[in-house]
Amino acid sequence: MKITVIYSPVARQCRQWHLTVPSGSNVKQALLACGVMSEFSGLCLETLLLGVWRKTCNLEQLLKEHDRIEIYRPLSVDPKVARRERFVRQGVKSAGLFANKRAGAKAGYGG
Repeated sequence: MKITVIYSPVARQCRQWHLTVPSGSNVKQALLACGVMSEFSGLCLETLLLGVWRKTCNLEQLLKEHDRIEIYRPLSVDPKVARRERFVRQGVKSAGLFANKRAGAKAGYGG
């Protein structure tokens, strides 16, 4: 079976491996076969966040032809915190429903 393993160690950088594995292989076998664990020594097989075509999976999930295994990085910033910081930076008058889009328009109705 032909499969792909994808990992992005940092933002805007992506590494992918194209493999041919025997029928009946699982995610763990594919990860060991592609060499991602040796290339990126900071990865721990037991703690990886994994998915197959954007659906989370575990190491024992069986693979199908043309599956794409994705190795996810943990979030560096909580999305709620990032949104709050962006709101503070932009100011109340220039963000979201409170932005004045047109002179004389009520806040939130920017039309």
